[in-house]
Amino acid sequence: MLSNTTVPDFATLLTRDSSVSLLKQLNKLMSKRSNNLSKPTLNYNLALNHSKYLSIENSERSATDWLISLFNILFIQQNVQLVRGDNEPEYFPAIATNPARIEFAHGFFASALHEISHWCVAGSRRRQLSDFGYWYAADGRSQAQQQAFERVEIKPQALECLFTLACRRHFEVSQDNLFASFNTNDSTFAQDVYSQACQYIAEPQTLPTDAQTLLWALLFMN
Repeated sequence: MLSNTTVPDFATLLTRDSSVSLLKQLNKLMSKRSNNLSKPTLNYNLALNHSKYLSIENSERSATDWLISLFNILFIQQNVQLVRGDNEPEYFPAIATNPARIEFAHGFFASALHEISHWCVAGSRRRQLSDFGYWYAADGRSQAQQQAFERVEIKPQALECLFTLACRRHFEVSQDNLFASFNTNDSTFAQDVYSQACQYIAEPQTLPTDAQTLLWALLFMN
């Protein structure tokens, strides 16, 4: 059991062996889907060039360009687009002939994965609401606000963790409250995210369906 002050080692969650095992389980889950949809088809140019785009030596823009293309191909049937934003992240539901937009912050790869994770967690009702109907209080939240924030962030950040590790990148949890006026050392947030990620790995059938699809694609290409 991790103590409150222990920082979990997220890097050890997806080893090469556990990644292969998880990919096999996701393959089985996707083949059993009863909606008669075939497994998503990957663009093989994206698949062949993923290492170049995700390389730490390459630019953040190249990596996010790759992720945008991958997401928009995988979920082309869902009337949603991943979009590079210039400001803070925001989700815009579909209106008339305009698809829904997941705008991530300032072109950052990590922000894109985070916003995708929220989209995966959101059900069909929340996807019809701006920003999925969530409230947001800026940095400097009260202790009660911070606790509420952390409760709704556990599953999205656990998904973000798995997506990030599948891209062979470093993951860190975000409490998003640098200027807290209270002691945050007793927070179990990092451990809660770690435990949720472990559960998803052990029981991939509990992953949201769209998260299964994206994680399958990322693991397949890595």
